[in-house]
This record gives sequence, structure tokens and C-alpha cells, in this order.
Amino acid sequence: MRFDTSHPDVIAAVRRTLDEDIGAGDITTQLTVPADRKASGTYFAREPMTVAGVELLHLIYGERGPAEAIEILIPSGGKAEPGDAIARVAGQARVLLTCERVSLNFMQRLSGVATLAARFAAEVAGTKCRVLDTRKTTPGLRVLEKMAAACGGVTNHRMGLYDAILIKNNHISACGGVRAALKAVAGQPIPAEIEVRTLKELDEALECGATRLLLDNLTPDEARVWIERIGGRATTELSGGITIETARAYAEAGADFLSAGAITHSAQAVDINFRLTLA
Repeated sequence: MRFDTSHPDVIAAVRRTLDEDIGAGDITTQLTVPADRKASGTYFAREPMTVAGVELLHLIYGERGPAEAIEILIPSGGKAEPGDAIARVAGQARVLLTCERVSLNFMQRLSGVATLAARFAAEVAGTKCRVLDTRKTTPGLRVLEKMAAACGGVTNHRMGLYDAILIKNNHISACGGVRAALKAVAGQPIPAEIEVRTLKELDEALECGATRLLLDNLTPDEARVWIERIGGRATTELSGGITIETARAYAEAGADFLSAGAITHSAQAVDINFRLTLA
């Protein structure tokens, strides 16, 4: 999975984050480091991880330097073990020091998402089930976090409210029922998925021709019964509290998809170290 560093949301996020951290200038670096001093720096993994976001180094340093040389050693989607060098940069020492924290923040956070996504993907390996990410992302970082999730091997679900129809329980309540909700979206050029909360709603949705069903907050045993009842008439997505520990059981219940908000909202940043040496 290649990180799309040309995406406008990605460029905006990098610029915003650099402005947030540097502001009017890196006072400490400007006072202590001669302007003509050259250096190189290496990013090292300090724990096992799936790398994501390393390509952002080109954007980060491009905004503030640029660095004279950037070498990506483990691209996004690659695996790193403790001690592995992920990337190297070289140029003015001031530039490398000023960009250190922003580059680490992006790489640690995004690699954390990718690493957790890879664990989810591994849990369902060998089944027909695929893991989806969700919209439970850090505000302003959705595109980046979904890129990171894809680097870990899961499938991106809808990017926002604008690119897919997903009728959830509150939509059903506001619309007046399953039948009314499905009728309202009939004929749209994109498929509609609908959440069903009871077996009655499930049967009604199937009677109305629903082809994509979201089943929320079921146990694996309950999910198996519901999926058998569906009998292949619609694809099924299971959601609600799905964890690393339970993902395999849900996949083996026959689901086509599992969605896990934890991939983005609960991913822990991984430990990456930046080591500077004078040229």
C-alpha cells in the first residue's frame, strides 16, 4: 500500500502539524546549532511493527528544508523488528532537529494503526471474512489513518458520509422503519447497507430486497444463527465490540466482513527512535 503524499488532505495535515509545532521558529535549535552544520539521522524501530507513513518524510522535510537526502529503507506496509532502520535523512542539522518530533509523531501514530490493523487481518486469515475500518478516526487525520489501516491489510470502509449509503438504527427510527428506509434509497447508483437489530427487522429487510446487512452487537453464536437465516441472500457485516480476541470467532461464524473501530480509535503509537549524527 503506497502512501499518497499528493492527497490534499495529507498535505494540509502535514502543514498544519508543522505550523502547530514550530510556530515562529525552533528557538532552541536556532540558538544552539550553527546554521551551516550538516548532519544525518536514522529512524529506528524499537519494537515489532508494521510501518506506515514513512513516505511523509518527503513532505515534512520538503516544507522545512528540504533535507538533502531521504532514503526509505522500509516502506509503508513493510515489517520492522527492534533495531531495524526504517529511514535515513541527511542535510542541515537545524532542519533535521526541527522536523524530528513532527516526523516521529506521524510515523509512530500511523505505524501503530497499521500494526493493529495487521493483527486484525491475521486473525481472520484463511476465512472468507475481511476486516473493515470505520469512521472512528482522529479528527483531521482520517485519510492518513485509513491509508495506515490499509497498509496493515484491512479494507477501507466508507471515507465519510458522502460516499456510501449506510442506514443505521437511528436512521430507521427517524424514517419510520426498515421498509420506509429502504424505499427511500431505492434506485440510488450506489449500493445501500442497512443495520438490523431484530430478527423481525432482518426478515423485513430481506423481503424488501436488501443486499447488504449490518448486524450489530451479536455474540459469535448469535451471529452464526442470523447468518444461517440469511442463507446467502445478502452480504453480512458484523460490528460492535469486536476485538483481537473475538475476531476469529466472528469470522468463523460466516460473516463476509467485520468492522472494528478499535483499529483507529484505540491503536497505540509504536516506539520509533531518531538518532542524529554529525556529517
